[in-house]
Amino acid sequence: MIASPLEIYPEGVRECEVHRIEGQTFQADRDCVAEEVPVALVFNGISHTVMMATPKDLEDFALGFALSEGILASKSELYAVEQKKVELGIELHLEVSSACAWRLKERRRTLAGRTGCGLCGADSLSQVRQQLTAVKAQPIKAQAIQRAMSELQNWQTLQQLTGATHAAAWADTQGNIQFVREDVGRHNALDKLIGCLVRQTFKENFENKFEDKFKSISGFVCITSRASFEMVQKAVYLGSPLLAAVSAPTALAIETAQAHNLALAGFIRGGKLVAYTFAERLDIAS
Repeated sequence: MIASPLEIYPEGVRECEVHRIEGQTFQADRDCVAEEVPVALVFNGISHTVMMATPKDLEDFALGFALSEGILASKSELYAVEQKKVELGIELHLEVSSACAWRLKERRRTLAGRTGCGLCGADSLSQVRQQLTAVKAQPIKAQAIQRAMSELQNWQTLQQLTGATHAAAWADTQGNIQFVREDVGRHNALDKLIGCLVRQTFKENFENKFEDKFKSISGFVCITSRASFEMVQKAVYLGSPLLAAVSAPTALAIETAQAHNLALAGFIRGGKLVAYTFAERLDIAS
């Protein structure tokens, strides 16, 4: 989809010159592409990691990444986020508590982020699997899951323009989409969603320490990608009772979901889905 010359492109989208070739025709044209820039997360002046990301909703990204990666123990440990454009990309400067800064020093990690693959960096195997609280079970009708995934397409502004982004969404138990975040990286999209939810909806649940934060969560996460291990782990961190993915999970993702009481559904397309864990919770009654 190409916007008209008078249309203002949303943040994270850029126009470029292209040539379209079809059969024997060769035509100059203009098209929309997703922006992808290096985003450095800097904690109390110390650079921690660099991720390749879409430059949109970056405050949500900073908060969601720091929480889901265990850097912040609670939202209250983050005092401020300042975004700075630099020659080579964007720096997100996070002012955090001394306790958070101490944890960072204890587990120094470095990551050169790549879209669509890889864990969010760890310097030892012991850091790969986080110690997470099992989620609270909640029945979700299969029809609601299918409705949410179908509705999600209409919320993907960047994807409609560029065809190059993933989305992560929060839906209520009826399958109505409430919040959506997009990014060229599937992990980034989910981190942005986590940050958005913590900032806007679940604020009271995230002010305390990790084990106290899940008081009342109603709804589930939808993603437009495969359900890999780290996507499952982030959904568990959020406390979502269900992770619904348009594509397949991995074996480790299924194992992790099972161990943390997370219902996991994949291949949600055309009115069908595959339940990989806790199928009995996906009520098929109308």
